[in-house]
Amino acid sequence: MHKSFCILLLAVIGTTGLQAQDKWGLQRCVDYAWQNNITVKQQEVQASLSALDEKQARNSVYPNANFTTNTGMQFGRSVNPTTNLFATTQLLFQGVNLNADMVIYNWQRVKNSIVAAKYNSKAAQANVEKARNDIALSIATAFLQALLNKEQIGIAQVQFEQTKNQLDATRKRVDAGSLPELNAVELEAQLARDSTTIINAKATADLSVLQLKALLNLDAAANFEIDVPPVEKIPVENFADLMPEYVYKTALTNQPGQKVNLLRLQSVEANVKVAKAAMYPTISAFAGLGSNFANSTDKITGSNFTGYNPPNPFSPAVNINGTNYFVQQPKYEILQGKKSFGEMWNGYGNQIDQNFRQNFGIGINVPIFNNGGAAKTAYERSKLDVKNASLTIEQADQQLKQDIYQAYTNASAAMQRYNATLVTVAASQKTYDFAKKRYDVGLLGTFELITNQNNLNKANVDKIVAQYEYVFRMKVLEFYKGQGLKL
Repeated sequence: MHKSFCILLLAVIGTTGLQAQDKWGLQRCVDYAWQNNITVKQQEVQASLSALDEKQARNSVYPNANFTTNTGMQFGRSVNPTTNLFATTQLLFQGVNLNADMVIYNWQRVKNSIVAAKYNSKAAQANVEKARNDIALSIATAFLQALLNKEQIGIAQVQFEQTKNQLDATRKRVDAGSLPELNAVELEAQLARDSTTIINAKATADLSVLQLKALLNLDAAANFEIDVPPVEKIPVENFADLMPEYVYKTALTNQPGQKVNLLRLQSVEANVKVAKAAMYPTISAFAGLGSNFANSTDKITGSNFTGYNPPNPFSPAVNINGTNYFVQQPKYEILQGKKSFGEMWNGYGNQIDQNFRQNFGIGINVPIFNNGGAAKTAYERSKLDVKNASLTIEQADQQLKQDIYQAYTNASAAMQRYNATLVTVAASQKTYDFAKKRYDVGLLGTFELITNQNNLNKANVDKIVAQYEYVFRMKVLEFYKGQGLKL
């Protein structure tokens, strides 16, 4: 029976070993997440958008310049753009205009808009750093949990080997008739339970690795194996150097979340000045150039003589030798046609030159009451934004202090628990050693031996859990102190 369990365990545990996998340490995981985690990427996109807003704000100090032109056909009775008179005809027309304007003075509205955009851009960059810190802390948590789960596999395997060796020795004694069959059966049952513990520990470790892959935005099917450093060799800073008040004062200056809040406050303070400037007059300058061209689509192609108009008493006359001779006026029929597209543009240069016009001047825009007092409302709202940003800073600082003091308390308790488990492991090991010796000489039953063995295994599990918890709690304090995360 126990041979079947051995074969099953070797198949389960050996699956990973059959695959060629790279080792992933904590730093590699963090670096990969910074490049691939979706939350970090989203914050980087927001930072790029804020940088564009800042660039746009800086460009607003330059003059506006626009060139416009329109070309088309005109039908019916309308105004000829070159003569400014009404005419009923078909025209080809074109207008060209170049206009420019710039703000001369607007109570530093543009300047303060640039300042606000600059602080917003810096805040967005700090938000990227905050997202990276948050994901690094999450990865460290998942990484240490995965390490702990792998350690528990090793502990379960040790217990399995102990039970197996004990079963082999007991089976020999049972076959020799010195022990009853019940002893061997009880150990076989314990071996089955130990094998189940290994399988469950392996499944738990696999799930923790999947969670770590999700944080990394790594394909769940990708080959992945964490690099397991000996937990006792993970560097941990001196507990005395991580006093909560000192860590808190340091965190106020190095934590990106605090930087974000401060930069947001500076941005809304600048926006107050922008909103206030909107209630005052704006002085600007303008200038423009323009010209027009128009040409009829009709052209004269010739004429036909159709006779003379009959004379009448009012017709002009010529006196020759006392005799008046009426002057007859000839009649012609004018022949018209349509110009080709090229002919429509005849005289373009002359018209553009003759119709050329210029303008420049100064403009003053005085807001009196626009959009229901929107400017004043925006000013009052901007002042409330400053108060809200100040409260956000106060709340975030209080939360940071609470988190640091809680982390210190947790680290202190974890250290005490770890020290207590060391004593428990030593006592459990000594008890098991005595129990095994008594069992070997027939003075202790199998059930009592298994109980002592389980107690030792539980003590080892508790020790490794407490040790990893202590390391993690200390790493959290080091993180708040600004030392990053390292194993």
